Amino acid sequence: MLDIKLIKEKTEFCIKMLNIRGGDFSYLRDVVEQDKKRREIIIQVEKIKALRNETSKKIGLYKRKGKDASELFKNVENIGIEIKEFEEELRNIEQFISESLLKTPNIPHVDTPIGIDDSQNVEIKKEGIIPTFDFEPLPHWELATKLDILDFERASKISGSRFVVYKGLGARLERALINFMTDLHTFEHGYTELLPPYIVNRESMVATGQFPKFEEDAFKLVDKRDLYLNPTAEVPSINMHRDEMLSIEQLPIKYAAFTTAFRQESGSAGRDTRGIIRLHQFNKVELIKFTTPESSYKELDKMLLNSEKVLKLLKLPYRVVQLCSGDLGFSMKKTFDLEVWLPSINAYKEIGSISNAEDYQARRGNIKFKRSKDDKPEFVHTLNGSGLAVGRTVVAILENYQQKDGTIIVPGILLPYMKTKIIN
Repeated sequence: MLDIKLIKEKTEFCIKMLNIRGGDFSYLRDVVEQDKKRREIIIQVEKIKALRNETSKKIGLYKRKGKDASELFKNVENIGIEIKEFEEELRNIEQFISESLLKTPNIPHVDTPIGIDDSQNVEIKKEGIIPTFDFEPLPHWELATKLDILDFERASKISGSRFVVYKGLGARLERALINFMTDLHTFEHGYTELLPPYIVNRESMVATGQFPKFEEDAFKLVDKRDLYLNPTAEVPSINMHRDEMLSIEQLPIKYAAFTTAFRQESGSAGRDTRGIIRLHQFNKVELIKFTTPESSYKELDKMLLNSEKVLKLLKLPYRVVQLCSGDLGFSMKKTFDLEVWLPSINAYKEIGSISNAEDYQARRGNIKFKRSKDDKPEFVHTLNGSGLAVGRTVVAILENYQQKDGTIIVPGILLPYMKTKIIN
């Protein structure tokens, strides 16, 4: 969450920068006023408590002298009622401030392009050669159905819409990509491999910024412990160090986490309804970093290169775009998207996001570090990136490597995992 000290000191700046996201954040002025009132009440309560203590001492003195203390008892009782009223008002104010801060997104980085949606994202670069075909290329769902490697009908029977069953070489391709991506990031890029739980608690969802903003998009379990299916490996991985004090020697911490992710996709009605672009359940290799504030943007650049390396080795054409203010993720200050070329739509499609939240998630999750035992604690910066979305990589391979006869050439880098050169 945002530092309330920053909001108080630079209220109008915060509102102005947040408004470029496309909302109205003028309520932060109320937060500042309520915080001022909160501090006034705390001072008042301390004065009243001091008076109560003083009166209580007088009662003891009266008793020792045999004097009537009934009026003093009545005063103490009235003071107690007054304190309870102030404390109730204080709880309401603190609840308002807390709820307001939790629903407030991160302030965009100063170089974030201003725009309302993804059409105004800014292209940074393009890589790779867009394939040409001497036949009409098919979309991945038609290719996969003809090859019998993805089964949508039976998945619908088993679970419902927006699920899929991977079969045969389709299942092997998904598994090969998971292993290839994880091996690349751990052996070559130096990340520590994680296989975190698929179930997370409310505290974890709040810490990373999924709640309360995206609560309706989560799959909630019927369980008294308030548990949810993991929406992205970012959630369990960031929360590995929730409420921890790290040392400077530990940073940067780098995790490569594979999980199956689950999302309601409640806000995507009518979008990408065919194929496996947008499912309720999908696999993902996620990159996570915990860094010092001064090194976080250098680490962001490295993370972007790490994610790009996956597409380069697979020889898939892609581009990098910087997200505009209206397309920026809730918790993120700066984000680059990787978009892979898909012949079926004759355009680039997002396959991964690489983001810096700075100290926003660390404040929510209370993740700090100390430069030395004598230094004050500081909040770490948290970064996360796709390394990559596995299902969308399958889509890109099927469509870009398709042949006239409907078969799929396997990218050379995957041959040790696939054990075959062609999907037929």
